[in-house]
Amino acid sequence: MRVLALSAVSALVLMTACQKTAPTPSPRPTAGARPVNTPNTPQTPTTPAGGAAAQPPAVGGAGPGGAGGDPTPRPYNTVITAQAKSKQGLFGVHDVRGRWFFEIPASELNRDMIVVRTIRATPNGVSGGTTAGQALVRFERMGTRILMRESNLRNVSTDTGSINKSVDMIRYSTIIAAFNIEAFGRDSSAVIDVSRVFTGAIDEFSQGCARPARDATRSFVERMSPYARNIEVDASLTCTATAAPAGPFGGGGAGSGGTTLYHYSLVKLPDEPMKPRLADSRVGFFSTTQTDFGSNEQRVITRRFANRWRLECSDQKVGSLCVPKKPITYHVDPGTPEWLVPYVKKGIEEWQSAFEVAGFSKGIVAAEAPKNNPDWNPEDASIAVVRWLASPTENAVGPSTVDPRSGEILDADVMMYHNIMNLQRTWYFTQVGHLDTRVLQYPYPDDLMGRLVQYVVAHEVGHTLGFPHNFKSSSMYPVDSIRNKDFVKRMGHVASLMDYARLNYVAQPEDGIAVEDLIPKVGPYDKYAVMWGYTPIPGARTPEDEKPTLEKWSRMQDTIPWYRFASDAGAAGSDPGEQSEAIGDADAVRATELGVKNIKRIIKMIEPASNSRVGDDYSDMQQLYTRLVGQWATEMAHVARVVGGAYKTEKRVGTPGDVYVPVEAARQREALKFLVDNAFTCLLYTSPSPRD
Repeated sequence: MRVLALSAVSALVLMTACQKTAPTPSPRPTAGARPVNTPNTPQTPTTPAGGAAAQPPAVGGAGPGGAGGDPTPRPYNTVITAQAKSKQGLFGVHDVRGRWFFEIPASELNRDMIVVRTIRATPNGVSGGTTAGQALVRFERMGTRILMRESNLRNVSTDTGSINKSVDMIRYSTIIAAFNIEAFGRDSSAVIDVSRVFTGAIDEFSQGCARPARDATRSFVERMSPYARNIEVDASLTCTATAAPAGPFGGGGAGSGGTTLYHYSLVKLPDEPMKPRLADSRVGFFSTTQTDFGSNEQRVITRRFANRWRLECSDQKVGSLCVPKKPITYHVDPGTPEWLVPYVKKGIEEWQSAFEVAGFSKGIVAAEAPKNNPDWNPEDASIAVVRWLASPTENAVGPSTVDPRSGEILDADVMMYHNIMNLQRTWYFTQVGHLDTRVLQYPYPDDLMGRLVQYVVAHEVGHTLGFPHNFKSSSMYPVDSIRNKDFVKRMGHVASLMDYARLNYVAQPEDGIAVEDLIPKVGPYDKYAVMWGYTPIPGARTPEDEKPTLEKWSRMQDTIPWYRFASDAGAAGSDPGEQSEAIGDADAVRATELGVKNIKRIIKMIEPASNSRVGDDYSDMQQLYTRLVGQWATEMAHVARVVGGAYKTEKRVGTPGDVYVPVEAARQREALKFLVDNAFTCLLYTSPSPRD
């Protein structure tokens, strides 16, 4: 999973006026004077309801000096009539017989907002997830128009001198849309018609549905709900398959036909940005970057901020731990199978012990969706949710939305695809089936499958807390330790839940490891990373003030190896201790030797485990066999990495020792011999019923 990036607009939207008759002019209301609604005043809309028109009108009128001249606002009560259904929040929202208006207070202009688009319902499936991009925008006033512009917060200058003039030049923002101000409300709030923004009039907001294929008569805004800091919009967009241009939500590409219900969350960035924490490559955090042109280092520098939730202590205490002002809260999707809800909650709250190390009592909590609240929905970008999606995809992901000024995580949604359970079933069978007789019964008992779901939820929640994969952690324990039942109960068989180290396939029957300890859990590295990223540092007023303390914490890795980190990229494939799907890769040869012994045991279990139901076909047997052979190939590949490999340890200036150290020649020869004897030979044991 990756954090969704705020992408740049690739083309300027050119707006032209298309009203044939200008509305009746009226003077702009004075500040504080709001026109009184007159029910009998006729409404003169500039855009037909539903977006249908013989000549589709543009979202905005002609620009200054354009053919249409400056638009002239009308009296408030001729636009927001007595028939309007109105709600107040960040903006006023008005539904006037199917036309939707924002009423933007002057105080909310020039404020940066994140617009997050998700798929709420579709006939095309959700195998690719429900996320559909995000953009950073602001609304600006230009005369009697409101411009929606893309915001650029990536290029900054920490200097207050003349370089800022040059930086301003490259921060000039693309105009995404222009709106005529239809009327002025109280205190000169601007009323604009936004119906067609969400039903396809702006190509950059309609990836997958370019204008020629869009059917305005079958595209509607379904609902708008304003809140104090966000506005939530549901809109159905109907189109035929075609290519679409790139825009603020990302690249275009081929679209899918049919009607899709999109959800848009417009969320105002915090008034006061969270104090950033400078990222460190030795400790795994997703990061937000800024290009700083105001540094005194005589060069342009890139500043990296660790992505984190804003977690602050209140005045309350529980023992020595502080109670957070606002705990990190994840809601459970109401579409989750009921029997799995307790396990999803456990997966979320498994991280509580890690936040205790950072000084917080219940720093993260699980909550169920409120009942009988029609305005609550899991797509709301101000609510973190563990989604449960009806999809045949065997996967789960954990994207998040981040404030580009500080790295503050504003929203996160774990996406659990329903068929992840099939992947977990085959993982468990092919790696530790020899240690648990429950695999001979399918479907698995609820307590087993529930625990496996808990594991994946906890892993994906970890991503949404800011943590990438840590492929170093599986090589930080000696092989003998991960066969020791007491060690495994205390430390786990892998130091980090964020590694792709699934089940303990090294464990032998005689080791006596309890079945509940075969599955990864929040480990020592995870607690260390939470401590490093979330512990408040008293007295530090700037990110630079925190650096001495953070450096001290990072140097703990010098003497505690299981605090070390390596990302997915690892050492570009050279370090045999930074591998995916590995257990015990501190000694890949020994770990794989033990793993192969277990594969020989498990292959004999395939037939009784997959043929228990009379009348079924043999697809279960085929899948289990194919994936067991895949497990064998994965383990052999771990050994192959040893040949020609080099160990890598993240270092900084002043840290003793080499970054790269070649793998010992004796280990490389041992690995090569193992491959010759075990991979490049006829393997009779890979048949479920080998002949004598």
